[in-house]
Amino acid sequence: AYGGVLALMNTAFYLAIDRIPLGIAVAIEFTGPLGLSVIKSRRWLDLLWVTLAALGVILLAPLQGSGLDPIGLGFAVLAALAWAGYILLAAATGQVIPGLEGLAWGMVFGACLLTPIGIGTAGTALLDGRLLAIATVVAALSSATYALELVALRRLPVNVFGVLLSVEPMLAAASGFVVLGETLTVRSLIAIVLISIAAGGSARYGLAPGD
Repeated sequence: AYGGVLALMNTAFYLAIDRIPLGIAVAIEFTGPLGLSVIKSRRWLDLLWVTLAALGVILLAPLQGSGLDPIGLGFAVLAALAWAGYILLAAATGQVIPGLEGLAWGMVFGACLLTPIGIGTAGTALLDGRLLAIATVVAALSSATYALELVALRRLPVNVFGVLLSVEPMLAAASGFVVLGETLTVRSLIAIVLISIAAGGSARYGLAPGD
């Protein structure tokens, strides 16, 4: 189940950004972990951090809405649901299977599910050297990310983890400013402040596990 959800989460997200803007897809996908945090919350303070993080993610999304592909939106929602499922299953896997063995088997299972689909849709294009090099780099970076998340989920309640994930789009905006020279709008600055408060508050006070 863990490997299947992992494959579904990534596939749905890539299908979504093929049809709708990346910023919109990311904002929708983040409703998964944030929604999970709401479900797991048991105190008003818990909901405060979740609300601040959600507002920040919304502010970081592009000001677009009309004319969006409904299929793309559907894939983004599916990715959000899969991400919530991934968090729950990763937490369970981390508690049952020591080390990173559970992650390794999950990724192998997910790869086995997606390989026939990839061959059927892309064919010999998968053998392109440049594409293989990019795929190798992406696989390595993804493995490192999932490994760190698995370690974090062994130490954090699921709802705290869900709020802390909202730091990702904030870091993306900050990286765009530092590395790419992109302009940080007032919306972006407000979003960064809100997400920083949410992440710091959830880490400092700890959300109720809600188990």
